Amino acid sequence: MPNNDNPIKLSDSWLNLIGDEFDKPYMQQLKAFLQAEKAAGKQILPKGGLWFNALNSTPFENVKVVILGQDPYPTPGHAHGLCFSVLPDVKPLPKSLLNINKELSDDLGVENHHCGYLQPWAEQGVLLLNAVLTVEAHHSNSHQNHGWEQFTDAIIRVINDQKEHCVFILWGSYAQKKGAFIDRQRHLVLEAPHPSPLSAYRGFFGSRPFSKANAYLQAHKLPPINWQL
Repeated sequence: MPNNDNPIKLSDSWLNLIGDEFDKPYMQQLKAFLQAEKAAGKQILPKGGLWFNALNSTPFENVKVVILGQDPYPTPGHAHGLCFSVLPDVKPLPKSLLNINKELSDDLGVENHHCGYLQPWAEQGVLLLNAVLTVEAHHSNSHQNHGWEQFTDAIIRVINDQKEHCVFILWGSYAQKKGAFIDRQRHLVLEAPHPSPLSAYRGFFGSRPFSKANAYLQAHKLPPINWQL
């Protein structure tokens, strides 16, 4: 966790708002858990310097859209700290990401099938936040219920409370439960089934989140997102 001796850094933009979280007992317990995992020789993904990549890529003052994921891809070489995103050389793309690209093509005519590296979205103000920021390689959901969820709840709360006219994109029941407290009068909340192959045909396809997000931003005099990669 952020300290003077650790390369895992969190930008001042966020540290000034949620820095107190690092002093709370749950975060100390999470730190101990991660240290024990590392000491046991387990591979933690993404690599340490990227745990807070979503926050460091999208400063608080720039946040316009929030997409909530669950936890990082467990395949080594895929995750880099942004939900649903993979590093530029990853082929083939994960199936959920392929479905996101398909919906984007159907919604706005944007063709991103060549790429799954969503860093350009983050740099425009799309906070690509997983509920859990680490995972053991090859073991999905292995770091759930160790404290990350409380930390990311704090992030969502500070956006909800201190910003106006953000778009929250909640795909699947997990994200929708996590975002249940978001003020729908203050922000736009877009809910749809998860883009995974198991659920995408239950209403994710045709939900048009990208055009709806941009229409809302423009209606509130905010620049739209260029979703083209």
